[in-house]
Amino acid sequence: MTVLIRPADDGDVLAVGALHHRSRAAAYAHLIPSETFAARGPEAMGAWWQERWKWERDSHRMTVAVDDGELAGFTYVGPSETPGAVELYAIHVAPDRVGTGVGRQLMAHALTELAQLGEARAVLWVLTDNPIARRFYEHGGWKPDGETRTAPVNDRDLPQLRYSRALIS
Repeated sequence: MTVLIRPADDGDVLAVGALHHRSRAAAYAHLIPSETFAARGPEAMGAWWQERWKWERDSHRMTVAVDDGELAGFTYVGPSETPGAVELYAIHVAPDRVGTGVGRQLMAHALTELAQLGEARAVLWVLTDNPIARRFYEHGGWKPDGETRTAPVNDRDLPQLRYSRALIS
């Protein structure tokens, strides 16, 4: 499958929020009760992205994958709090597009963007109990680097692993 990969614009942000909501609800269903996703629906996630994008648009890059006029996925990259690294903050694919190659295309593009941000290494955080995402990252050359944290997802504190990989500029 070939999709159009392009920088996001202001008109994409609400759709990104809706897709992010659907993606999380599908990927984290085994970790978080469904009612927490109902309490924070697509509109709330869209509003969250609008606010974040408003403040970070000059330092971060949002990319969307569009297939036949429909949003199929997105990535979000930027500077990291990890010294000497940049960060892949988000890569989400519409649940009905998982396994179609959209994620691989977005990842390839994200790695190019990360390399352009001027650091030799990239990091990302993944839920410890998300084996599908962990396999996806590992197939893409990412490796756990030993750092862990607990962070909230829909008000549930969940353990995360940091993955890293070298960047080629």
